[in-house]
Amino acid sequence: MAKYAYAPLQIDKKRQTGSSGNNLSGMMTNSNSNTGSSHARQGDDNKDGNDQLVQERMPMCVAICVLLAIVFVLSKGSGDIDLQPQEQLQQQHSLRAMDSASTTTTSSSAVSGDTTTPQFGTTTTTHHTEVYPKPSMVQPVETNAAATTANANVNMNMVPEAAPESLAAVASASCPECPKCPEPSTTTTTSSSTTSIDDPNELMGKLRQDALDSTPPHIIECSSAKAGESQDACHLPKQERYTALGQKGATLWMTGCSGAGKTTIATALEDLLVKIHGKHVYRLDGDNLRTGLNRDLTFTEADRAESVRRTGELSTLFSDAGVITLVGLISPYRGDRDLVRKRHEDQGIPFYEIFLDVPIDELKARDPKGQYARVESGELKHFTCIDDPYEEPLDPEITLKTHELKIEESAKILLQRLEKDGILMGPPKVTPPGLPNPDGDLIVDLLVSPTEAPSKQAEAAALPKVLLTDIDLNWLQTIAEGWAAPLTGFMREGILLETLHFNSLLVDPFNITGNGDKLTTKTKFEDFNEFRPNHRVSMPIPLTLSLTEYTKESIEQSGKQDVALVTRMGKTIAILRNVEIYENRKEEIVTRMFGVIDMGHPYIQNIYNGGDYLIGGEIELLERIVYNDGLDQWRKTTTELLQEFDDKGADTVYAFQTRNPTHAGHAYLMKSAGEDLKRQGYENPVLWLSPLGGWTKSDDVPLDVRVKQHEEVLKMGTDHPGGLDPASTVMAIWPAPMIYAGPTEVQFHAKSRRCAGASYFVVGRDPAGMKGSMEAVAHQDDDLYDGNHGRYVLQNSPGIENMKMLSFVKVMYDVSDNVMKIPDESRMQDFISISGTKMRLLARNGAVPCSPTDIPTDLVEANCIPSGFMVPDGWDLVVDYYKNIQNTTRWIPWSQPHVEAPAAEGTVSTGSFGFSTFAMQNAGSASYWHDVEYMPSAHKNEKGIINMVTEIPMYVAAKMEVDKSTPGNPIIQDSNKDGSPRYYTYGTTFFNYGLAPQTWEDPDLKTGGFGGDNDPIDVMELGSTPLKMGSVTPCRVLGSLELIDEGEMDHKILCIALSDPDSSRIHNMDDLETIKPGTIAKIVHWWKYYKTSDGKAVNSLGSETPRTVDQALQVLEEVHQRWRSLCGLDGTRRTALSSHTDGFWLASQGCRK
Repeated sequence: MAKYAYAPLQIDKKRQTGSSGNNLSGMMTNSNSNTGSSHARQGDDNKDGNDQLVQERMPMCVAICVLLAIVFVLSKGSGDIDLQPQEQLQQQHSLRAMDSASTTTTSSSAVSGDTTTPQFGTTTTTHHTEVYPKPSMVQPVETNAAATTANANVNMNMVPEAAPESLAAVASASCPECPKCPEPSTTTTTSSSTTSIDDPNELMGKLRQDALDSTPPHIIECSSAKAGESQDACHLPKQERYTALGQKGATLWMTGCSGAGKTTIATALEDLLVKIHGKHVYRLDGDNLRTGLNRDLTFTEADRAESVRRTGELSTLFSDAGVITLVGLISPYRGDRDLVRKRHEDQGIPFYEIFLDVPIDELKARDPKGQYARVESGELKHFTCIDDPYEEPLDPEITLKTHELKIEESAKILLQRLEKDGILMGPPKVTPPGLPNPDGDLIVDLLVSPTEAPSKQAEAAALPKVLLTDIDLNWLQTIAEGWAAPLTGFMREGILLETLHFNSLLVDPFNITGNGDKLTTKTKFEDFNEFRPNHRVSMPIPLTLSLTEYTKESIEQSGKQDVALVTRMGKTIAILRNVEIYENRKEEIVTRMFGVIDMGHPYIQNIYNGGDYLIGGEIELLERIVYNDGLDQWRKTTTELLQEFDDKGADTVYAFQTRNPTHAGHAYLMKSAGEDLKRQGYENPVLWLSPLGGWTKSDDVPLDVRVKQHEEVLKMGTDHPGGLDPASTVMAIWPAPMIYAGPTEVQFHAKSRRCAGASYFVVGRDPAGMKGSMEAVAHQDDDLYDGNHGRYVLQNSPGIENMKMLSFVKVMYDVSDNVMKIPDESRMQDFISISGTKMRLLARNGAVPCSPTDIPTDLVEANCIPSGFMVPDGWDLVVDYYKNIQNTTRWIPWSQPHVEAPAAEGTVSTGSFGFSTFAMQNAGSASYWHDVEYMPSAHKNEKGIINMVTEIPMYVAAKMEVDKSTPGNPIIQDSNKDGSPRYYTYGTTFFNYGLAPQTWEDPDLKTGGFGGDNDPIDVMELGSTPLKMGSVTPCRVLGSLELIDEGEMDHKILCIALSDPDSSRIHNMDDLETIKPGTIAKIVHWWKYYKTSDGKAVNSLGSETPRTVDQALQVLEEVHQRWRSLCGLDGTRRTALSSHTDGFWLASQGCRK
């Protein structure tokens, strides 16, 4: 038996010229016009009602008649029709066509008064006598068996002519009478319109179109949906479905001439999406549509339109179900495609028209099925794009010139478009096109609005306080600005456990499984939800906040669930809501986080120095975190970065992290990565130059040196091999601290960059690693981590999603053209290596540029640097740093707040508050110690009133003290033994702290065997309001404590400022405990344990019961007289004083009057 395939049989000329082909009344012939008019006059009175009735009932009546005919024929059994199985199948198809045509005819005849039942195979006025197309109407083409069988069943005249007639006779004689349909005047119009149609396939198409036109577009089956609305109200909401599936539905409609590559490219894209990205995809094309859904359709224009309509409806349903649907149909008519587009748009489903634009000559050369050759030979007529029209898309979403692209390149273009539009993610797209959603698919920005800030600041003032170290402040910024999404606060215990054990979190931000509040509720170890969260995100390192026993007790005693977070400078910066306090299991955290044993590791030391408890909760940032160090312009939030990338038109972003100055080798890698991304199909990849901004170890290059050097790199642009193009580069400081945890930490480096819009992360050898200290159990003074492990772990880490890694490669300096590049193995003599160690040595030696034409092989001996190694002004900055590396006060090592001191009026400050350069003078007197009166003159007649000079205001952790040796005795920043600034680490100070002027605790004066601490006597002011630094405040003495601190007796005078609201009610310690219960216990606890957070021993007190007012005044009088002796005001000679007084500045007027 011959095999046949069909090109279109005929074209509706009216459709080509733009006239309507859907109105059957428009096909009426002149011969029937009078009859139609007659019937129209008979029904004038009922015309409107009948028209409506026909519109409602005609489709149903036709369908009932067809079904009855089919049932009757089938009920006759095989005995009535003696046909072979194949002939039976073909004959059944003939009957279906007969029934459809006969039903229409019967209805028409009844209206006109003709009661004769038309016989199938005889000539009538209502339809053509031939059901099957004539053999001359088809062109034989080799095709696959399935398609041949399907087409043969529909179109081939394989049955003897007598068979249809005999069957029709049986049907006519025995078929029960069909139900009578209404008889309005319009029925005649239908009869007349069908009489002019010669081809039953065209007749079927017109009937089908008429039925579609008379059917309302939305059949309401859903009681929750209003008339004319979609059925979404009765289905699972689309966004919930997409989020649960992890992808969105979309239709990619590939149109183009035969042989353009629709199926080939769709198959390649399907492979990528299913196998690589794990997405649910289905491909629809002629092969799987015409064997089932469209097997009743021919290649007439009407049937082609119906094929497109059905496929459009099917793809709409598939895509609505969350399937990425790939359609490959020639679909030559623009109007048909536009209707499919509109159907998708009406349903809110993404639709991509993809035009495969290939020249005809190229298609003829390809000719994969030999069809173009048959067209050329005349075997095949009416072939689309040759002698039948193809209407090109006017504005397709994507055009693929497949003759200019490899198959993989075409598939990659489509994949990138889906990635750009967020189709490959289930949740809503919240970032600019082309940029990834942050982890958790929600933008995290925890800064409160300016209108809310004042009320929340007032609320925070009454909350218990938790002290933030500068490292804690870095982490607070990291969380609050969205770098650690989906975290919205410091980790609770359960979240910490997941982080430690899995380097990731299970989350449900859209509450699909009922776990939407998982990150924000207190950890439950016995009550678990029925279902687990359905999405995993990367979270490799703990983001925790430690606190001491003292702070924990303060929170618990307050009875409040929220706390205020306070910086070392006493600034309330945030509120932590619904707090959860739990044990700080330091050893478990360190071992799982670092995987090494090294007690000399700087960040491991930081963990062990933390408090014994951790506190978790949700953050409300009361004001933006700034550092006022001259670098804030380069500190950008994740939201700001996303906007900047969008402003530059980025279709992808690749991040390059720096903790060293950028040289030409780095620039080469960055620029090469950008060119590679362009070759992958991206049009505008943007580089993110991302210097580390948080805490770093002491021997790393300071932050300001790196940032200023990067500024010179951008300023130079492309005029130097070591420069970068500012038009395609964004520089922004990364706020998190370094923790030097190797493979574990580099996962966070990548994750946090993705949260700000990066899809690619450049990673080199030994990322986030360091050498072991001399206390390391293994690898002392050697890399703690294998240099290759970080890259491997990062590429395979859980929750990394689709972020891709760009690896460092080794580059060397090419002396032939003064450019850093990958070395050419064929001429290695032209390349020299400049390691980081060599660069630092050359910088310390102040190396100058080498001659461009005569570069020595030994750069150190020649003390020169190749001119193409680094931009000139950037090299000068590096040289300046390494030549002055010991002058630590010149540099900004990492992000630490530089704030104005909370200074009293009449004071003058120099340096930076909280740093070793800070000093404050009293403009009204030469010395806080010597020239301020011991007792305020206005209160000399009142018992127990002294002056207090405030050194440390309430809540400030920076340890300030009067400098006894510097002229003027300024208030300065106290220092540790290593010269670093000293801070209280045990918690926020709940008191104002300072000194009583004109007092001195003499080391030679023993109390209980302990001498004084050689300082002015200390004063604790126990009011409720912070006092200004450098202020002189009259204070009522309430009592005192005797602290034994490292072998010295250190008296602490307890008082309350006369300006405090409670001062009139508090005159002694009993009053204090009555008005402020628990204060004495807090004081005692503080002085015993405040140094334990620094690794020191517990202090002891001479008595944990404070001295009375009289006893405290007696101590004050004693130390005042000792000061008089120090100054010689009682005739004591300086030589008689303790040698500990050597170096004291005593030249002020108050000490020498």
